[in-house]
Amino acid sequence: MSKILIVEDEDKIREVINAYLMKAGYEVVEASDGQSAIHEIEKQAFDLILLDLMLPDMNGEELCNRIRSSKLIPIIMLTAKASTHHRIQGLAAGADDYIVKPFDPGELLARIRSVLRRTNQHELLAERLKYGNGRLMVDSHAKQVYVNQVPISLTPNEYKLLVVMARNSERTFTREELIEMVMGIDFEGDSRSIDQHVKNLRQKIEEDPKNPFFIRTVFGVGYRFHGGIS
Repeated sequence: MSKILIVEDEDKIREVINAYLMKAGYEVVEASDGQSAIHEIEKQAFDLILLDLMLPDMNGEELCNRIRSSKLIPIIMLTAKASTHHRIQGLAAGADDYIVKPFDPGELLARIRSVLRRTNQHELLAERLKYGNGRLMVDSHAKQVYVNQVPISLTPNEYKLLVVMARNSERTFTREELIEMVMGIDFEGDSRSIDQHVKNLRQKIEEDPKNPFFIRTVFGVGYRFHGGIS
């Protein structure tokens, strides 16, 4: 049974989500503000977090960044802000998906299942693999990535994106292919969403993100991973 943390300050919305999730068979924990959420995350493990963008004590992006600094937990942001700008902000902060209020509970359940399905799959790499003369290492057993032997924190989508591309080194992927392999075939967002995940990943693994060594842009097509196993 997957355990989900709902971080939402509006009681009625939190109660409705809780009821639907419990009916669907999930274990649910609630938090009405950022500090309460941090307390819950520190004392128990969660499979997914539903995170409201506007909380009374801190904004959702700040809380998302704090979670991402130490935890690899899938996060779906809930917000009344529907613009592309705010969606990109949420993804940049480390969210795995984004749903706009008011939303249909059935759609929310479908998004939750999709995120859990793609983050709980058996990993595509079965050992420690090194790239770029050992500069980058992927340890799939520990689900940990190292840059120059220093562990770095990746979101579930960033980790899956890296694994998919590293496993297929020198293959060019279209954005649509990466969306399907990383986000799932039922992802309904813009295919350009993958660009933000690539940007975030480059910031974490590249020595010079503006001139990337590992994840290279193939103009007019998509991306390919360069490095070779070392």
